[in-house]
Amino acid sequence: MSIYTKTGDSGETALWSGERVSKDDLRVESYGTIDELSAFISEATHYVNSQEIRKILKELQNDLFKVGGELASKGKQYIHPIEESDVERITNYVDYFEKRIQLKSFVIQGSTPQSSKLDICRTIARRAERRIISLDKKETVSPTIKKYINRLSDLLYVMARFEEFLQNKIEYKRW
Repeated sequence: MSIYTKTGDSGETALWSGERVSKDDLRVESYGTIDELSAFISEATHYVNSQEIRKILKELQNDLFKVGGELASKGKQYIHPIEESDVERITNYVDYFEKRIQLKSFVIQGSTPQSSKLDICRTIARRAERRIISLDKKETVSPTIKKYINRLSDLLYVMARFEEFLQNKIEYKRW
């Protein structure tokens, strides 16, 4: 089996649900940004010190397959949607890390290579969220996806700070 089909040579692609759309369609932009985020999360797993965070990053990649698949399934019920329990799980992770590190104020990002990688992931998650919100203005996007992506950037932020915390390198903004 070849990875190329040549069906996209004219600037269109097929959604998982079968429709053909332009490669710059907001739906393609949305799931493409999710794919980009997953690739950067993959890179981050090779940098983080915490085994706990590494495990969570792998979970997030699996979740992002569900998000991307659902975004690529226009007008058709996706068989593995992101669920409210996924949102709750990552919300619990945010709470867990916040309690461990107890942030005091604004933080200057990137005190360690590990936190820098996670902060890049966070900003890509925010871009994905913006693309998804733009798509939602044209076509309905699951409210659960929107919640999940919003919470995901929060989680990536606190995991970046946790990596700094482990090395005593959280750098607070001095006003």
